[in-house]
Amino acid sequence: MTIDDIARAHAQLDRALRTTAHVIVMPTGLRLMNSNERPHPRVRALRTKALREAAREMAMLADLPHLNRAHIYCHLRATNRARRDPGNWYPSAKACVDGLVDAGVLDDDDHTRVIGPDMRLAPEVVRGGQLVITLIELPS
Repeated sequence: MTIDDIARAHAQLDRALRTTAHVIVMPTGLRLMNSNERPHPRVRALRTKALREAAREMAMLADLPHLNRAHIYCHLRATNRARRDPGNWYPSAKACVDGLVDAGVLDDDDHTRVIGPDMRLAPEVVRGGQLVITLIELPS
């Protein structure tokens, strides 16, 4: 390994550590989808559409820049402090990520552009429940 290789590696690490985070706070009261539920397909489609459109609108209101690559975290603000598995709300997060693609924040949500969405449980409790989406910009 030469000094040039080391310098290149340090430059890459420096670029990787300089990241930008963008946060979208979804509206409260949206009917979130849980993978343990088994709604009628039409009901599921309507909920998916509502989440997707809300995420698109929130991204456009936030005037988010286009991101080539991102790591996405989705924090669930639950309705109470009961124990829960945040991964069960992945269908809601997926619909929101699709809304970000619709808004032009991401070109696509495939594995080459997006890591996640990684589900987390937020410490805050919110009446009606809420999702908070954090996009960490990754180097291209």
